Amino acid sequence: MGALAGLAGGAAEVAWIALYGHLSGGETAAVARGITNSLFPTFAEKSLFVPFGIAIHMGLAVLLGIAITALLRLLMPRVSGTAFEPVAVTSMLAAVWATNFFVILPALNPTFVSLVPYGVSLISKVLFGVAASFVLQFRHRRCHAIDTT
Repeated sequence: MGALAGLAGGAAEVAWIALYGHLSGGETAAVARGITNSLFPTFAEKSLFVPFGIAIHMGLAVLLGIAITALLRLLMPRVSGTAFEPVAVTSMLAAVWATNFFVILPALNPTFVSLVPYGVSLISKVLFGVAASFVLQFRHRRCHAIDTT
């Protein structure tokens, strides 16, 4: 379930950055190039940097979805399926965003931090949380409906 939550969250982020880029006139390919450059700097100038950047992003999103789901189940098992679950998931992702943009990325790839405004990148991570929470809530409701039949 965490992998599906991560896929949904990662897709929400891609859609948000694409929408932001379209509305602002920015180059969304620069974000994909930045992702690729952060992990594989020698590959960033190749012609496939956009699909490679999206693949990296989605792979990391799946891992993040699995980690968030596991942490939620281990640290807050009573929250599962409640109205507090989306708040907990989104709060965890806001913490991930802060760690990424204020600790990891400045050391790994300082130029990536300035590709989009902080608010835009934070909204991206919040949308990840909303999409991931939707998947987790849907699963809980579906499992609960199966248990009662």
